[in-house]
Amino acid sequence: MAVPTKLDHCVIHVSDWERANQFYTQVMGAELVARPVGFVYRFGDKQLNVHGPGVTPAEVARLPVQPGNSDLCFEWRGPIEDAIAHLTAHGIAIERGPLQRFGAKGPGTSVYFRDPDGSLMEFMSYGNAK
Repeated sequence: MAVPTKLDHCVIHVSDWERANQFYTQVMGAELVARPVGFVYRFGDKQLNVHGPGVTPAEVARLPVQPGNSDLCFEWRGPIEDAIAHLTAHGIAIERGPLQRFGAKGPGTSVYFRDPDGSLMEFMSYGNAK
């Protein structure tokens, strides 16, 4: 029997709301959703819940996520060269790539960079994979 599950959200932790909100909206393309305390970052029907200054989450992992210790991959819908140009235009340094990788849709081409707290971000393009 198949289990009817689909990823809904995951959690990141940021140290500075203004800096993170700017990065996740302008560089990552998130919709900024205000909460009574803090924000969430929405990407279509997926969401990053965000722990940060002033947020006291009720449920957390045994070792709660801390600023800078997330590792997230986002699909880039277009050629990886466009992702590189986008990051360059925002002054974001590319740490590695482009490299061939394997994601949820199979082979792709990725570039790696960091969010303001040091979490590892990846843009993966399936459009020009070998």
